[in-house]
Amino acid sequence: MHTFGQIYIDGQWVDPHGTGTIDVINASTEEVMGSIPEGDATDVDRAVAAAAAAFPGWAATAPDDRAKFVQAMAEGIAARSDEIAETICGEVGMPIFLSKRIQAGLPQVIAGSYPAIVDDFAWEETIGSSLVVKEPIGVVGAITPWNYPLHQIVLKVAPALVAGNTVVLKPSEVAPLNAFILAEIIDDLGLPPGVFNLVSGTGPVVGEAIAAHPDVDMVSFTGSTAAGRRVAEVGARTVKRVALELGGKSANILLPGLDGDDLAKATKAAVGSAYLNSGQTCTAFTRLLVPAAKHDEIVEALREEVETTYTLGDPAAGAGRLGPLISDTQRDRVRGYIQKGNDEGATLVTGGPEQPDDLPTGYYVKPTVFAGVTNDMTIAREEIFGPVLSVIPYETVDDAVAIAKDSTYGLSGGVWGAALDEAKAVARRIRTGGVEVNGGAYNPLAPFGGYKQSGIGREAGVYGLEEFLQTKSLQL
Repeated sequence: MHTFGQIYIDGQWVDPHGTGTIDVINASTEEVMGSIPEGDATDVDRAVAAAAAAFPGWAATAPDDRAKFVQAMAEGIAARSDEIAETICGEVGMPIFLSKRIQAGLPQVIAGSYPAIVDDFAWEETIGSSLVVKEPIGVVGAITPWNYPLHQIVLKVAPALVAGNTVVLKPSEVAPLNAFILAEIIDDLGLPPGVFNLVSGTGPVVGEAIAAHPDVDMVSFTGSTAAGRRVAEVGARTVKRVALELGGKSANILLPGLDGDDLAKATKAAVGSAYLNSGQTCTAFTRLLVPAAKHDEIVEALREEVETTYTLGDPAAGAGRLGPLISDTQRDRVRGYIQKGNDEGATLVTGGPEQPDDLPTGYYVKPTVFAGVTNDMTIAREEIFGPVLSVIPYETVDDAVAIAKDSTYGLSGGVWGAALDEAKAVARRIRTGGVEVNGGAYNPLAPFGGYKQSGIGREAGVYGLEEFLQTKSLQL
């Protein structure tokens, strides 16, 4: 059990003003695995006041010195990586072998990347008779999700701190225990009091208070598009900067020239791209666009891949390729979408809405594939956030591009082609913040963010640092 009774404000663990507690449920066992305080608006006021008081001194600290703290944070995460991986395995349900590599590994990489970025960054430049300088924004409110909880926290906290800002963090109340581990790591670093603060609680209370607070200069939010709209609306009242990383309904295009081993490789990869973290990934390639002439061949290959490789099982034991979903609410939501796919006439290839017979306990959803999907169906329009892949046939490449772009979202996507130049040309035509070409690997230094209703702003690398800076010009 991980039981935390205090929140972290002004460099110390303190009793919250809010009197409630929130239980954290293990996604596999459906049992309580810990608890956290349910903070309130008064706790946010205290944390923001501490952050505001600490800002002038922290902003005046040399960037290299700020970066040393973030490097030490990366080393602290590495030292507790097994504990972090096991905790998030329980909270989220990602199999332990993936949780070690992704949930505990990526935060180390992201935090560890910033000292080198700071060394190369142009904090000022001369343009004509003006000196243009980059300055920290001030107090940053970070509101983070549950699917990659520590990774998303570090994507905000690391660049915000090296930029010279102070931070008030509200982690997801569904998967918050890892954030408290991070606060313990930061507490051991000797960071000046008030530079980092943690207030746990619910979105409608703590998140709303952060977004509305007049002394919060910027809110960086990752979550659903609906919640992002609310953050933007509330933040607009004080005209604060708002960065949003929201939902997606990403298309993965298999081009007509693919054949043989290349087609088999692309088809196999398509399943992994859709099902990572049991589909609870904002960039998941949940719309697979295939040439109509090869639809049936590809669908049969998908069925075989899913039924032989994507087994369900206890994530703590590494018993399956996929673990459960995060909660009973999310499980019911995903099952509803699967039923909707059936009702609207898509062809169920494998999976379905029923609880797996051999896993009566845990928030498990069968990995599901629908064939013959049209882009006007609900399962092709809305973000499901579960292991559901929709196969959409197309006639021409122009049709495929049109289908890919026909979405309110624009976060990510993929293109596979027999010729790299052709695949790159198609990737350029898709209106999304990122595109994987022929299975290109994740790059932690590349900018991450979306077009359209997938968000505003960019995270990671130098672009993530710039997101937390103001630009000032001195006319000389």
